Amino acid sequence: MPLDALPEEAVALRHSAGSWREAVLEAGRALERTGAVDAAYSRRMVEQVDVLGPYIVIAPGLALAHARPGNDVLADGLSVVTLAEPVAFGHSTNDPVSVVIGIAATRAHGHLGFVSGLADVLSRPDAVAALAAARTVRSINAVLTDDTPHHPHHPHHGRSA
Repeated sequence: MPLDALPEEAVALRHSAGSWREAVLEAGRALERTGAVDAAYSRRMVEQVDVLGPYIVIAPGLALAHARPGNDVLADGLSVVTLAEPVAFGHSTNDPVSVVIGIAATRAHGHLGFVSGLADVLSRPDAVAALAAARTVRSINAVLTDDTPHHPHHPHHGRSA
């Protein structure tokens, strides 16, 4: 299942982050810009890593920033932040990180549809590199909305923002 295109506000390209905290906070700010969360959620995403470690770094170069549903989550949402320079999260095998995807969910299981779609996208071997190399929101959305690996005989004609 392909993802919907993200609005421009949900994407930060070539962001300069001096630390993993700054990178995660930018993913939160992008979610804030879309109206999905308020600022407290961004801080909770950082606290998750402070408490539980760099488990959010799920693949080489990729972190999925998130926190549990709460009053600071106003709508389900995704954000994508690409970094001008990769940052270390302290993960033993998947550092450094070039792409941070922010996830907000209003209910603990309410985000499974778009998380499933995100998992499909990220299962492609070139997905993280394509996101990291993107220079436009359109390029980000081309990666996120591309369902051709799952329907090789059905060309995708999605529109990008």
